[in-house]
Amino acid sequence: MARIALLTPDHFNRQDERLCLQAKGHNLLILKDLSSGFDAIFSDPPDLVIIQKGQEKDIDQQIVVALKNNLQMTLMPILLLVSERDLSAGLDWNRYPVDDLIPLHAPMEEILTRIDLAINRARRVADNNPLTKLPGNSSILKTIQQALDSGKNFAVAYVDIDNFKPFNDKYGFSRGDEVIRMVARILVNVIQETVKQESFVGHIGGDDFVFLLPLPDAKDQAQETMKQVCQAILQNFAALIPLFIDEEDIERGFFISKDRLGNEQRFPLTSLSIAVVPCPPGRFDHYGHVAETAAQLKKAVKKLEGNNFLIDRRSHAGEEEKPHL
Repeated sequence: MARIALLTPDHFNRQDERLCLQAKGHNLLILKDLSSGFDAIFSDPPDLVIIQKGQEKDIDQQIVVALKNNLQMTLMPILLLVSERDLSAGLDWNRYPVDDLIPLHAPMEEILTRIDLAINRARRVADNNPLTKLPGNSSILKTIQQALDSGKNFAVAYVDIDNFKPFNDKYGFSRGDEVIRMVARILVNVIQETVKQESFVGHIGGDDFVFLLPLPDAKDQAQETMKQVCQAILQNFAALIPLFIDEEDIERGFFISKDRLGNEQRFPLTSLSIAVVPCPPGRFDHYGHVAETAAQLKKAVKKLEGNNFLIDRRSHAGEEEKPHL
């Protein structure tokens, strides 16, 4: 069913309450300490969070806002456990952008119903990738088209992990999944640190990602923003990918795996390629044109050795960037 994180220090502590949830097939993550619980949610996002209102220093409200502002977890349902006093006084839903509430002394049947409704509602409106929790193809296409229709200046970047299939064949799917999750975290962290408003990170599937980056109107500033973001992503990836590659392969600079025909070959160490398509107002009118341009650019950047990015130069003066990290 669902992985549920309980940030409820004073409630859901009785065995019968937990047994009711587990009997429905839910896997419970009990987080009595809100600070450490917050870190646990970010490191391994659950399917749903139940959080108790009224914690010391409004930490409950801070956690709700932080989760909803996170690109990876904005669609994750959050249920707020509230007292009758709060219900009578009314709540400011702008301060608590939750998806539903649970009255403090609600019967278990109502709690289970609200949980099921929240989970099913989220599944209807979202197409999140189950591995990374990032929005999938439908959300990606919708977001790009909405950005095009808005007439604002932005860029769409397509991210691909190079030599990922032979990496999977050599090291196994479990380690491959860890690399995919690592790339997702890097993208989310870098994009949020750089541009928090109107940015977007999606997971096309497999080892392919996309992000949308709002840009300043000035061309030189826009170019610098794209460059800084791509460099930060590649630097983070270069620092972390050695943790997933055997030391002997790192020392010799390649690993041996099978190609698509089953023949053993030498493959360069796993790297990252980013194809960036600037989308100034009026350049494109349909997301399909953006994807077509990105596909051409991605072919070029993947021919380069190591971690690289290319920024489409057809809408900007000068040569495309070719950093090697």
